[in-house]
Amino acid sequence: MANHKSALKRIRANEAKRLRNRYQAKTTRTFIKRLKATTDKVEASELYKKVVSMLDKLAKKNVIHKNNANNKKSRLAKFVNALS
Repeated sequence: MANHKSALKRIRANEAKRLRNRYQAKTTRTFIKRLKATTDKVEASELYKKVVSMLDKLAKKNVIHKNNANNKKSRLAKFVNALS
């Protein structure tokens, strides 16, 4: 167990950040699933914009790697463009 006051504070801060990161990542995964379930191109393109924004924010905050975010965006773009 930590002995220093600053170490105890760091533990509390890390836990808060971990929970926030988990929530944001899970929300993004939910939106990706919702996008993949969509068959309407107009609705899919609107959802795609939102998902791209979410992925960029996760990558910016180092929750996910930037290449991982780019790969997901690329695959989702191909999916949306393939819809008729």
